[in-house]
Amino acid sequence: MRDLHDILLVACYELGHQPLALASPLAWLSEAGYQAKAIDLSIESLDEESIRRAKFVAISVPMHTALRIGEQAARRIREINRQAHICFYGHYAWLNKDQLLKIGDSIIAGEYEEPLLNLIRAIEIGVSRLEIDGVTTREHYSDPYLRRLRFITPQRNTLPPLQKYAHYIDGDQHRVAGYTEATRGCLHTCLHCPITPIYNGRFFVVPFEVVMNDIRQQVNMGATHITFGDPDFLNGPKHSLKIVRALHGEFPHATFDFTAKVEHLIEQQESLHEFKECGGAFVVSAFESFSDEVLVRLNKGHTRHQIFEAVGIMNRVGIPIRPSLVAFSPWGTLDDYLDLLNCIRDLNLVEAVDSIQFSIRLLVPPHSALLKDRRGLAKHVGLALDESHYTYHWSHPDPRMDELHRAVSQRVEEAAATAEDIGLTFETICALAYQTAGLTLPVFENYSPSTPIPRLSEAWFC
Repeated sequence: MRDLHDILLVACYELGHQPLALASPLAWLSEAGYQAKAIDLSIESLDEESIRRAKFVAISVPMHTALRIGEQAARRIREINRQAHICFYGHYAWLNKDQLLKIGDSIIAGEYEEPLLNLIRAIEIGVSRLEIDGVTTREHYSDPYLRRLRFITPQRNTLPPLQKYAHYIDGDQHRVAGYTEATRGCLHTCLHCPITPIYNGRFFVVPFEVVMNDIRQQVNMGATHITFGDPDFLNGPKHSLKIVRALHGEFPHATFDFTAKVEHLIEQQESLHEFKECGGAFVVSAFESFSDEVLVRLNKGHTRHQIFEAVGIMNRVGIPIRPSLVAFSPWGTLDDYLDLLNCIRDLNLVEAVDSIQFSIRLLVPPHSALLKDRRGLAKHVGLALDESHYTYHWSHPDPRMDELHRAVSQRVEEAAATAEDIGLTFETICALAYQTAGLTLPVFENYSPSTPIPRLSEAWFC
C-alpha cells in the first residue's frame, strides 16, 4: 500500500476552509513513508478511477453537513469498489458510528491521526482482526482516541489552492483566508456540542511552532487572513496570545478571527486589547439564546446578562462580535424568539448575525450528550431515530414555533439565493415572527443599521 492511489483521503465540507482534516493526516502518512491522494468534495469531484484504485479510503466527517455528503460518497465508493476498506473519521463519525458501520468498515474519533496511521499499517500487512486503539469496527469497540499526539506541521501543498476557499471580506476588500487550530477539544461540556461526547471536557494544545509553521506556509500560499478554528481559542489564553503576537510580529498586515465563549471574553477582557492590536478582525461567539432557561438546558455556562456584558466589552475593545445561535429549541418560546430579535436589534448586531442563524434548529444526533438525561427532551424527542437524516426529530410544544421555523428557513433560503441585503432579511424575519405571534410589528424609530462588519464569505455553522 505504498502507491499514491492506494490510499484515498476524502474531505466533504469544512465550513469553506481548506481542509485541515486532510492536511494533517497527509503529513503523518508522508512522514511514515506513505503517499495518499486527497480529494475535497466541496470543490472537487470523486472520480471513478480514483475509487477503483483505492485499497483504503478515509472520509472526514467533522460536522453534520459533511456527514450527509460523506455518506453518499461512501455508498458510491462501495458500489464501484467492494474491496476497499472505508473508514469514517471525525466528530460525526463517532456520533453516528452505529449507522456508518453499516456502510463503512471502521470509525475513528478524537486525536485521529495516530490510529488512522496504525489502521493503514495493519491493513497493509494483512492483519485479519483489527483491534486497534482508537479504531471501532463491527467486531471491535474502542473509545475515542484521547492520547496526546506528537503534532507535526500539516501538509497542504497537494490540496486545492486557498484562493478556491472562503475568503475574508471587509467592506469592498476581499482577501485570501487561511485556517489553522491552536488547540483541540474543549474544556467545556455544552450538551448540544458534538465535541462533548468525544472529549468530555478535555483539550490538547498544538505546539507553538507547529501552529506558526502552518500559518507561514499558508501566508506563502497567499493568505493575508487566518481563521483560528479552535472550538474556543481562549481555552488556553496564554498560548493563544503568544501565537497572535508572533503572527503580528512576522506578518504585521495580516488579520485573524477566532471563536471564544462568552464567559472567556469576560474573563480575558484585559488581554483582548492586545488581540485587537495584533490584527484581531472579529470574534465568533456562541450566544445560542438570550433565554436563561435555554442556556441552562444546553449547559452553556453563561447567562443572558453576560451576553450583554460581553458585547459591551468587545465594543470597547473594538473587535466586532459575530454571534452564532440555536434559535429554535424545544425550550425556547415564541416570546423568547421575539426577544432574541429585539436583543439583536438593541445591541446593534443586525449586520453581525448571518441570516442563517435565525433559522438554526437544535440538532440531536445519536450519542448526543443531550440524550444522557432524556428528561429534558422526553416530551419532544421520539424514541425512533431518523437514520436517513442522522438525527432524532423533535417537535415544539407550541406548534407555532415549528411553523415559524419553516417560514424563516424558507425566507433565509430565498434571501441567500438573491444575495439580499442582510438588514432587509432581518426585517422580514421580524415581520414573520410578530405575525406568527398575532402581534403588530413595532416601529423601531431609533434603529439605524451599523456599517457592515468583517466576515468570511462562508456563513454556515453546522
